[in-house]
Amino acid sequence: MGATLLVIPSTDGRWQHHEVLNVTIQQQKCKNNEEGKVQTQELPVTQKHSSVFFVMMSFLCRSAAFLLKSSRAAPALLSSSRLYSSGGQYEYILVEKRGEQSNVGFIQLNRPKALNALCDGLMLEMERALDAFEADAEVGAIVITGSERAFAAGADIKEMQNRTFQECYGGNFLVHWNRVSTVKKPVIAAVNGFALGGGCELAMMCDIIYAGEKAQFGQPEILLGTIPGAGGTQRLTRAVGKSLAMELVLTGDRINAQEAKQSGLVSKIYPVDQLVSEAVKCGEKIAANSKLISTMAKEAVNAAFELTLAEGNRLEKRLFHATFATDDRKEGMTAFVEKRKAHFKDK
Repeated sequence: MGATLLVIPSTDGRWQHHEVLNVTIQQQKCKNNEEGKVQTQELPVTQKHSSVFFVMMSFLCRSAAFLLKSSRAAPALLSSSRLYSSGGQYEYILVEKRGEQSNVGFIQLNRPKALNALCDGLMLEMERALDAFEADAEVGAIVITGSERAFAAGADIKEMQNRTFQECYGGNFLVHWNRVSTVKKPVIAAVNGFALGGGCELAMMCDIIYAGEKAQFGQPEILLGTIPGAGGTQRLTRAVGKSLAMELVLTGDRINAQEAKQSGLVSKIYPVDQLVSEAVKCGEKIAANSKLISTMAKEAVNAAFELTLAEGNRLEKRLFHATFATDDRKEGMTAFVEKRKAHFKDK
């Protein structure tokens, strides 16, 4: 029996497959690859309604052309609406936008029974969420947090227990963790409870760390017969200095929030129940500035860890000069001279 297959993008961002037979029309709605489910519905079409059949075919073709044009015109909007929805897009994290202007991306680790242990699935979901926030023009900063008991108690040891050297090295194990540190928009870690091992490394990948009064930080991998593998030895040393970093890495000891602040690992400490709201407030303050200029400022600060002083100063100067090619620099200085609030357009 002959058949015609039409592939049509629907207004909700999914693709609909319409298979038209001589006797039946079979419509398939293919959901995204992760769900992997196909629902079918058969609609009878008798032979004597052939004229209706051809009218329907013509309508479907015109609809396909229109919807395809619409989907190409606003791909970011379709993507964002799916990724921020609560329709089961994520299993291990909660994702939303917060702040009075909904301009702060918010990611909460959500494996409470495992103390938010960082399994592969969680980190891959975080990568997706960060990609969505990067593409969202409304978002000017991102907050990552866990629960009051644990920001993240470490990597998922059960998941990695039986891995071999060949699997780790050949598969570039933990490579997707790097996404947190490559986000262009400012990222704030709001740390309550345990931030140990991979959890401490995740916090250090962020640009700003706020800690709750009961937070604990450490790199206890030595107690498991291994060492930090997601930047712990490098970022911790740069943050607190060689002596304290060596002590924490070689003994597996922990430091509390007060010690972390004294050593320069965190910038502020808040009561447990106020931590997240204060982190979001910081995100709102950052997002109120020019997102374009914030990206330049973040790049300049991060370069201090990679370049010599002379090289870093040259980069800073070039980025400073680059701001003079932006509308936001002009608006900011004009507003200052006119003694009014600047209205940035991120241009």
